[in-house]
Amino acid sequence: MITIVEANSKKLLKDFVKFPFTIYKNHPYWVPPLIADELETFDKTKNPAFTSAEAYFYLAFKENKIVGRIAAIINWGEVKDQQKKKVRFGWWDVIDDIEVTKALLEKVYELGHKNNLEYVEGPMGFSNLDKVGVLTEGFDEIGSMITWYNFPYYKNHLEMLGFTKEKEYLENRFPFSNVKPEMFSKVNELIKKRYKLKAINFSNNKDIMPYVDEMFDLFNASYASLSSFVAITAVQKEFFKNKYISFINPEYIKFIVDKDQKMIAFSIVMPSFSKALQKAKGSLFPFGFYHLLKAKKESKEVLFYLIGVDPEYQSKGVTAIIFIEYYKTFKEKGIQNCIRTPELEENHAIHNLWKHFDPEVFRKRRTYSKIL
Repeated sequence: MITIVEANSKKLLKDFVKFPFTIYKNHPYWVPPLIADELETFDKTKNPAFTSAEAYFYLAFKENKIVGRIAAIINWGEVKDQQKKKVRFGWWDVIDDIEVTKALLEKVYELGHKNNLEYVEGPMGFSNLDKVGVLTEGFDEIGSMITWYNFPYYKNHLEMLGFTKEKEYLENRFPFSNVKPEMFSKVNELIKKRYKLKAINFSNNKDIMPYVDEMFDLFNASYASLSSFVAITAVQKEFFKNKYISFINPEYIKFIVDKDQKMIAFSIVMPSFSKALQKAKGSLFPFGFYHLLKAKKESKEVLFYLIGVDPEYQSKGVTAIIFIEYYKTFKEKGIQNCIRTPELEENHAIHNLWKHFDPEVFRKRRTYSKIL
């Protein structure tokens, strides 16, 4: 018999966070999150996502043992502002028992019916800066700190329960040796001169902070046309600023401004923390912090996390300036591999940015939907 219990206490929420550590124990490709970081994400008093969203967390028990988990989420900004009558599900992990998946999803359906919503989609988080998608290809590749890993049967469970593909996401990579600076040098100088632009680089995180709010405004503007986009709110800006910016190597953040110092493009890259997080095993102490700090300083693999260009400049070659700046930084640091975060298959503009580097798609993931 399967019993579903809401994780509405500190103990149950911790059980919710730690469940994947059980089914993926010693798995070579799963990258564990930091437990404290996950708990903060689910804390209504700390995560500003809850100012415009509500979420409920459920555990599935079978024979007094946890066998699955799921979060049922409504992003009210999405429902009210975009008129998308959708209930989301995320942080879904389960043993290979479709009855467990079915029982967990019933709680998501209940939330949708209760609020007169029309369909369910997932896996996805609260916003576009959360993890997204169930892995469908690339199971033999190590994951990243900003993606979910899952077994192949996850996809099968959803399809057997009547879910169909909603959105496809591609993950690409290319060796740094594919980047030829001569392809961008002349364009870089031409674009800077024509539009009176300049690049801003950083050597410490403190100098970045005054630009962060403007960066998130530009992020909202540059992605607004995508069908799945939900804008980042003012309180979320503050949360992400304090939580993540100080953790990123300052030299991996690049801004492009015009003659009036208005930001017209930005990019954030992170070193790969995958192997460091595997060694940390969910905790910063006693040795997790050391592994992460070592990766921050020494990783030869980088992850392109965010890139945004003002719509007015999106077809004017501005990314040549960004690529030249990164080329100089990566060459100095001896970077060997570049990975791109999940990008919507339909986002042809972003795919065109990378075509000169001969990237390969090495992972695919998708969200699934179902009419309620």
